[in-house]
Amino acid sequence: MALNMKKSDDGTSIRIGEVRFSFAKVFTPVKNEETGKEKYSCSIVIPKSNTEALTLVSNAIAAAAKIGAEKYWSGKIPPTLKKPLRDGDTDRPDDEAYEDSMFLNASNTRKPGVQVLEDGLRFDASEDDFYSGCYGAAVLSFYPYDKAGSRGVAVSLGNLIKLRDGERLSGGGESADSSFSDLDM
Repeated sequence: MALNMKKSDDGTSIRIGEVRFSFAKVFTPVKNEETGKEKYSCSIVIPKSNTEALTLVSNAIAAAAKIGAEKYWSGKIPPTLKKPLRDGDTDRPDDEAYEDSMFLNASNTRKPGVQVLEDGLRFDASEDDFYSGCYGAAVLSFYPYDKAGSRGVAVSLGNLIKLRDGERLSGGGESADSSFSDLDM
């Protein structure tokens, strides 16, 4: 299955996988205290060994930066351009889920489509199916921004699909079965 092989004509929208999902807020939006807008969001964790996905991300960032140069920055990419791809070993050294990985945070005011692929069948995911810690593929769109002197490339969260289970991450909570497994009635 070619998970990383999809991108838009302008190179700013891509599908990458296999990635791990963290801080997945994809069923109910969370209100941003600064803007007052409600957004769906997810941290996309990409193993450093997935060089194909990381190349797609880097190319999408470059394509969005080129658009920003033409649209906002007088034909030049600012030397202080903020980029969304971050190193988990540097930025989250105490979080095992980000070890040997790169990551980016994506959000959108529009609710993403969230599916599960299981036994060759795709179906819409529930909150029990899709959680922080599971693995899958993501559709992401990269775009330039220029707000209040801050210039960079941000990531819009698109559709997501879970391909396999993973250990639940603390940001995603635990199941009721896990919470009460030691209780006998």
